Amino acid sequence: MSEYGPQISRVLLSQLQCADEDVIDGAVCIFKAAIFKMNHLSESSCTDTRQMDAVLPLLLHLLDERDGMARAVVMLIAEYCSISTNSQCLEEVLKRLGNGNVPQRRNAVDVISELIHISSDTANVLSQSMWQDIANHLLERLGDEELGIREKASNMLPTIDPALVLPALVRLAYSPGEIIRSSACDAIIELLKYHNQKFEVICMLLDCLSNLCQSRNLLRTTGDTGEGSKFDADGVLRLIPEWSKTVQDWNALIGPLIDKMFEEPSNATIVKFLSYINEHLSEAADVVLHRVLLRMKGQKEVDESFFSRGDRGTYTSKDSVELQDSLFDRLCPLLVIRLLPLRVFNDLNSHRMYGQLLNPGIMHDNGDINILDHDCVAALLLNRAFGKFEFEDVRKLAAELCGRIHPQVLFPIVCSQLEHAEDYRDILKIKACLFSICTSLVVRGRDSLLHPVILKIRKMLETVLSWPSLDGDEVSKAQHGCIDCLALMICAELQAPESFNDSTSRQISVVGDAVIRNSVLTYVMKQLTHDKNEFVSPQKLGSEDSAFEASVPIPFRLCMANVLISACQKILDSGKKPFAQKTIPCLIHSVKGIMHLEIRAACIQVLFSAVYHLKSAVLPYASDLLNLSLESLVKGSEKERMAGAKLMASLMASEEAVVETISGGLLEARSVLSNISLTDSSMDLRHVCKKLLVCITSP
Repeated sequence: MSEYGPQISRVLLSQLQCADEDVIDGAVCIFKAAIFKMNHLSESSCTDTRQMDAVLPLLLHLLDERDGMARAVVMLIAEYCSISTNSQCLEEVLKRLGNGNVPQRRNAVDVISELIHISSDTANVLSQSMWQDIANHLLERLGDEELGIREKASNMLPTIDPALVLPALVRLAYSPGEIIRSSACDAIIELLKYHNQKFEVICMLLDCLSNLCQSRNLLRTTGDTGEGSKFDADGVLRLIPEWSKTVQDWNALIGPLIDKMFEEPSNATIVKFLSYINEHLSEAADVVLHRVLLRMKGQKEVDESFFSRGDRGTYTSKDSVELQDSLFDRLCPLLVIRLLPLRVFNDLNSHRMYGQLLNPGIMHDNGDINILDHDCVAALLLNRAFGKFEFEDVRKLAAELCGRIHPQVLFPIVCSQLEHAEDYRDILKIKACLFSICTSLVVRGRDSLLHPVILKIRKMLETVLSWPSLDGDEVSKAQHGCIDCLALMICAELQAPESFNDSTSRQISVVGDAVIRNSVLTYVMKQLTHDKNEFVSPQKLGSEDSAFEASVPIPFRLCMANVLISACQKILDSGKKPFAQKTIPCLIHSVKGIMHLEIRAACIQVLFSAVYHLKSAVLPYASDLLNLSLESLVKGSEKERMAGAKLMASLMASEEAVVETISGGLLEARSVLSNISLTDSSMDLRHVCKKLLVCITSP
């Protein structure tokens, strides 16, 4: 072979040009056995490579054309690269991949594809630096003008060690070029699928995104406000749902993911990632709850001394860092719980979620709830929400999460907490209770409203609303919470029975009928519009107490108006029509007979909100509403006139059908507005009426 090798090589090369595939295959086999001595090389790397080195330039030259000979040479060169410790051949292939013309790049990418395939089945002699060179060249081809080359590069990258390609792919996914960005995203999703059960790869992805986010934020802080400084992890994380479909064992991934989040509690990227797989968290709910339970139980409880360092004048920068770290540490498990689907909270048999909280013996002798003695997530949430000392952000989030707790567990406890908070005027705890109740009403609707203790809770809300308060003080803030809570009860009350979320509501519906009979909406309407000292039945008032004979205080009646306004803002589309039917005709009729001008103005303000938020549901009452606005503009107090002007403005800005309905009264409206805009004592009202006049007179 040493004497006739060159001649044999030339003969074999000529045979590669043959049209007969069998001849080509035979020539390739002879090359492997006689010239490259691949059978021997597979046994030992200590071989004379002079024959191979001599023939390689001839073979590489054949990669310059896209023909049958090139296709045969592709496999031959790939096999040689896979066993050779000399990187010269690979470097020549990569040179063509990086700088060659289209046929050269296509042939080169085919060689790399075959090399990767061979390397996956045999002992790999390629060094780490060789693989990095291959990865770098393939990454460059993600922007190739040839679609076929881009696609092949994108498909090969996932099969290479993720450490060599994933950081670069993440950066390229935020490239300004659409082609590169799209190819990088395709490669990322395929890489994740290829390693779909490897937490290490997901961890690497999260670290890449976090590092990129930090570097972009650093650019912003140094004054770079260009497009390149903007960063949104969702650009890559939106690919996660596609990957998640291929995961078979979530238990193996979720635990390490939760642990990573606890190790980096301030890392928002991990929270975002988990939000994309939140539905799958339920598949490993026991793992999640166990991790959360251990974390929360292991955290040091905060006390008065924890927050009083600044008051003693001993607050240092170190204390500030510790306080910040402690805040994130206590928020982190709550953020994990927040990602869990509601069905995890619906499982009353989950010991990790509820423990023994359903047992009747959890009450202390003083009527308080023993929430500290229960080894479960719900008890820890309740403790964070209602504890005396806690970070405000932690308390708010815990109270929100308490609202997801099953009503059978939540409402007896929150009712007891609210009762004691009301007795001691503990505004902090009252607000936490209200937040929990409101969240429960939003999340579960009628299922929460039908719980037997709701009537008792309503009575306590009414008590808080009767307390004297000033704008902006803590009592006022608690009263705003009570108003929203009653409004959400109205929304739940008007929820269609077929939209019940939980069969539990049907189980307690017999008791819940008492709640429906004592309608919140009926009660609020009566309190707002009831003007005289006369007997009012407890059924109409929605109260369990005996009937009473007294006028309702003005501040309380104004609160009832705010309840209706809040309900207008919050009610779902399905409840708008019944809400309008139960409120608008009654308010239109009642306004004329109400003695107190503040209440009359408040009623008109409610009607303005109804027109603004209920849209087409007010159509049957549009003409009456216009007449009421005109009457209040002509005869009302200053507050009534302003409310009437706003009501008219809302009607004129309504849907086409409403505007058409009131069109017959616009001539009278024009006259009234013209008069007020010229003569009224209120500058603000004159200004509003002038604007309305322009709207009416404009073509």
